[in-house]
Amino acid sequence: MDDQELVRRGFRSILSAQDDMEVVGEAADGAEALRVLRDVDADVVVMDIWMPVMDGVAATEELVASGNRARVLALTTFDTDENAFAALQAGAGGFLLKNAPPAELLSAIRSIAAGDAIVAPRVTRRLLDRFAGQLVPAVPAVHSSAKRLATLTEREREVFLLVAQGRSNADIAERLHVAETTVKTHVGRILGKLELRDRVQAVVLAYESGLVRPKA
Repeated sequence: MDDQELVRRGFRSILSAQDDMEVVGEAADGAEALRVLRDVDADVVVMDIWMPVMDGVAATEELVASGNRARVLALTTFDTDENAFAALQAGAGGFLLKNAPPAELLSAIRSIAAGDAIVAPRVTRRLLDRFAGQLVPAVPAVHSSAKRLATLTEREREVFLLVAQGRSNADIAERLHVAETTVKTHVGRILGKLELRDRVQAVVLAYESGLVRPKA
């Protein structure tokens, strides 16, 4: 979903060339995107942050609130874009810089579709470091989250902290000397116990609860 037709054509060309991907719709603004998504069954929505009529943040928020199962990959021009963080707060599964190479875009879409890693973890951490003090709680407040955090086992807490640092499943598996499938199992249990939608909310919760602190 992008207001520039040339950009949409480029994305469509790249995605359509993949054996495991199919473009089922496109739109020039957020409002049109929501209309399109009511009529198609999409797994992932590549959503530009800056669009006319309705921006990507508002469109993401409405999409998530509607119960649509599609996961959102938000696109931003700058890695310090406050609106990219707002998109995560609105429910996007991750975000990517708009000038990312095609291989990175394809990898990000596959990761988002699988509900696996947060996209562009280093950029995510920079945004969290910059805007952590401006968080609008999208997950339980600190006093109510402490009780649920206490339900985690020692290993689950260890995995949770690594997820909060933006680590991928493969990276966590290597650090803990376990199989990647074991990490995926831990992450699933952690999200269930903490009643979180995805890994993005896990990162935000870690910052809100003080387990991970912004850099000085």
